[in-house]
Amino acid sequence: MKEIITLFIIAIALSMDTFSLSLGIGTSNITKKRMLIFSIIVGIMHFIMPILGSLLGKKLVSFFTLKSDFLLGIILIYLAITMFIELIKPEEQQKDMNLINMFLLALGVSIDSFSTGIGLPAITSNMFLAVFIFSGVSFCFTYLGLLIGKYANYLLGIYATIFGAILLIIIGLFHLCKF
Repeated sequence: MKEIITLFIIAIALSMDTFSLSLGIGTSNITKKRMLIFSIIVGIMHFIMPILGSLLGKKLVSFFTLKSDFLLGIILIYLAITMFIELIKPEEQQKDMNLINMFLLALGVSIDSFSTGIGLPAITSNMFLAVFIFSGVSFCFTYLGLLIGKYANYLLGIYATIFGAILLIIIGLFHLCKF
């Protein structure tokens, strides 16, 4: 039981950046279908990355240092700039978030689960239980963040999108400053 609680706490910690990112994305006019697809992609990435971290991490870390904060910061700032550009486009020209952007964002927020996977064997011997918990929690946090962002956009309109983009820039700069 203690192991499961520990895994849930780690899963929540891993999902916080996903939640913050989802709040910002939710303020853009993302469809419910795209919300679900993005949440599933994030969940899948939080399933795969710890396994890869456990299998390959020690070898990769010995070759080069992977700076997940830098990558995530760049992705978040890119997304924020895209949101600002979408604000000035006429409504009929606005596009929904595409699968490539979804995958890149999911990769950015799941890199920390890769590094967690390196140390995961020291925490649990049940790797699949851990990755299922990570995946489920990240899916839920992503979808919840998107819903809250969408609701804020519905209530506040353009101000919610501006706030979401500013939030993404701040989070992106925070991650770049850690680099």
